[in-house]
Amino acid sequence: MTPVVRIDLDRLRANIASMAASEIPLRPHVKTHKIPEIARLQLAAGARGLTVATVGEAEVFADVTDDIFIAYPLWADDRLAALSRRVSLTVGCDSIEAASRLSLIDAPVPLLIEVDSGHHRSGVPVEEVDALARQILDLGLEVRGAFTFPGHSYQPGQTAASDEAAALSQAGEILRDLGIRDLILSGGSTPSARAADATVLTELRPGVYVFNDAQQLELGTCGWEDIALTVRATVVSRRVDLHQVILDAGSKILGSDRPAWASGFGRIMGVPDARVTAVSEHHGTVAWPPGEPLPAIGEEVDVIPNHVCPVLNLVDEVEVSDGSRWVVAARGKN
Repeated sequence: MTPVVRIDLDRLRANIASMAASEIPLRPHVKTHKIPEIARLQLAAGARGLTVATVGEAEVFADVTDDIFIAYPLWADDRLAALSRRVSLTVGCDSIEAASRLSLIDAPVPLLIEVDSGHHRSGVPVEEVDALARQILDLGLEVRGAFTFPGHSYQPGQTAASDEAAALSQAGEILRDLGIRDLILSGGSTPSARAADATVLTELRPGVYVFNDAQQLELGTCGWEDIALTVRATVVSRRVDLHQVILDAGSKILGSDRPAWASGFGRIMGVPDARVTAVSEHHGTVAWPPGEPLPAIGEEVDVIPNHVCPVLNLVDEVEVSDGSRWVVAARGKN
């Protein structure tokens, strides 16, 4: 039955090995795959621990590793306290309000201060690191370092890796002046990871690299041979006059992310010039390349989603090329 998410195990292993060869230690972000089996492969390849986005994800992956960083400015609760007694946790923070909340729970955990390196989402400007760090230390909490997400790397022509290095370098100097030693300076996204500055960063947190996706293809971060996850879909309708087909895969499995610079909502494996031009809940419209025959109704194709992370949050399990099926154990742990 289609649609179904499929993983090419050989390509997955190759992607993990390739990123593991980085001279900067990895703490991969598992919000991308949400699958314990893949996390174990990453740890076996040398990852120092795992990164998650939520307490729910951390609870799942606490069965895989005892070293977890929640890369998010959490508003702490008793679940975090309970989890901190099971594993070694570090948590992101960008406000004194969140730190004060954390100081009230039964098991205070060490913090990394989130710094804005250009993405302008969460995170404090570098100039505010000193004041925030002093306030956190006054609460009796431990500051272990700083982290950033260079999310503006998901745009062509950006200099996110250099922005990341500059922000973390400045934050590191500030924290050292406060007497903090053995700093963690954590950064990285899949597009910026290979350009990350090993003289500054102490760890990288890429996530998408395990699978890659249409965004990475169009950014030039990966090649077609690096795509390890596709959505198998069936042609259920076609329009010869428009030279397009309709697939049984829509936004409920492909997601609906489309950056302004992207050429569509997805690509078709083996047909480089085809584009998923529209998605509704259960329909995916594909503009087929001029001059190439349309696939027949009933024919199956493999779709490369634009953004792979939401896809894994839309299915309960995935098919693996070795014949096994993996449960998406952290699905819905939002």
